[in-house]
This record gives sequence, structure tokens and C-alpha cells, in this order.
Amino acid sequence: MADGGHLVVAGIDALGPTHGRLLFAVGVFDGIHRGHAYLLGELRRAARRLRARPAVVTFDAHPDELLVGIAPPLVCDPDERLVRLDGAGVAVTVVQHFDDALRRTPYDAFVAALGRRVDLAGFVMTPDAALGHRRAGTPEALAALGAREGFAVVVVPALDLGGRAVRSSEIRVQVAAGDLDEAVRLLGRPYAVAGRRVGDVTRPEDPARVTLAFDLPVALPPAGAYRATIEAAWAPGLPHRAGVVRGRAIVEPDGSLAIRAAHPLPPGGRLRVAFVEAGE
Repeated sequence: MADGGHLVVAGIDALGPTHGRLLFAVGVFDGIHRGHAYLLGELRRAARRLRARPAVVTFDAHPDELLVGIAPPLVCDPDERLVRLDGAGVAVTVVQHFDDALRRTPYDAFVAALGRRVDLAGFVMTPDAALGHRRAGTPEALAALGAREGFAVVVVPALDLGGRAVRSSEIRVQVAAGDLDEAVRLLGRPYAVAGRRVGDVTRPEDPARVTLAFDLPVALPPAGAYRATIEAAWAPGLPHRAGVVRGRAIVEPDGSLAIRAAHPLPPGGRLRVAFVEAGE
């Protein structure tokens, strides 16, 4: 059985016996919010009981991009997602390409693909979770399959805060409304985005201004200026560097994002901007 730190695996086909006995949670995990943190804690505890390693299957794109034609804006940078999964104690993260073939895969075929490659301990799910084509792989359906195939299905209730489940969709709503305090409550941390630095001098009259570009749509608060902290973007395998600086994040009416800081910005092509509060 493979031991050691967090492993990131490029797709189910890259799994193998050396990854050990694995207990999986499957989902987008956009945000790694408080609900995800709770689920991952349950995954770790169940993995210890089952003598398995905690593992996650997530996706390289949001399934809604294929299912409904448009992906919702991200509430966590994909690289930061991997860092946070590592910090949550996940031993193996499988980043699976989501395409039409996967969309059409029945849940039992998806489970069989995992079982052919690793010692499958089972799955941890919330009651409303589902796998496979037409979401037919409910906890009940997987439990019946597991009883035949010899794996466990551990069902845990979704985290409830103030009478409602914590969901990435609700965080998007709060960010879009400018309610950063509520976004912080749901996330468990200040809301942040990461983007590519595309210019240190974007306006001759404002040479301290830096513009960020995003490879995928991200959730941004309403147009305005926000107090912010700025650091190098997080990435797997790279130690967090010192050099967080305070500045302003400026969301333009067209939805673009610029930042300004009194001190030199951290080096690197990608920057992480955490929104602290509104204010000039």
C-alpha cells in the first residue's frame, strides 16, 4: 500500500494497486466550504474504521458545463482546491475529465472502473448525493451494489448551518449580492479568487494598478473597491511563500478585476486576492 503525502492522479485510468485500499468521496468540491470540510472529516474517520485511505474523485470542469451548457462561476481556484484537499487530509485526489462519455456512464460501471484498479473500500455520501448517468447512483442504489460486491457505503447528513445546507451555489449568490460576511460564514474563510497577472501598467494615469485575467469564470462581488490581501496563487507542491500584502481589489462594471497595493506585489504570474471588506 502506498503511503506518504497527498497524491494527485490524472483520471481513474491512472489509478493502480499501489494506491492502496481507498474510500472515496465523489464531487466537484468547488469552494472546499464548511460543508465540504465536514464531509472530508467524515471521510477520514470512516477510512480509519475501514482501514482505508481517504480519497476524492473530482473533475477538471464543472459537470454543468456539459449538462446545461454553462458552468457556474468558480468559488475556489482549481489549484487551490487541490491544496485544500491535501490540507483536509485527503490521501489521493483523482482529477477526472468530465466529458459526454463520463456523463453517460452508469453508476455501476463507474464503480466497477474504480474496483478494477484499486482495493475499493467504498464511498462516503450525503443523502442527496448521486453518481452516474441520470444520477441513478443514489446512496440506496450504491449500498445495494456494495452488499453484492463487498464495499461499504457510509451515509452522513449534510452540514446544516442555520437551518440550511452549505452549498457552493449559495456562496455564489452571497458573493454576487456583495454579502461577503455571509460568504465567509459559509466558506469558513475570506472569499478569494486567483488570476493571471496581465499587466503592471494598465493605465498611464494609474501605474500601480495590475489587472488579473481568469481562465475560467469566477464569482466576483458587485462593482466597487474592496479592501483585500494579495499573495502568490496557491499551487500543489509549492510551499506557501511569505509576502502577503494589503491593497485594494477593484471590480469594474464590466466584471473585470484590478488590484492596487502600496507595497510591491508578490512575484509570479498568478496572484490570489482575498476580499476583506468593501471600502475605499
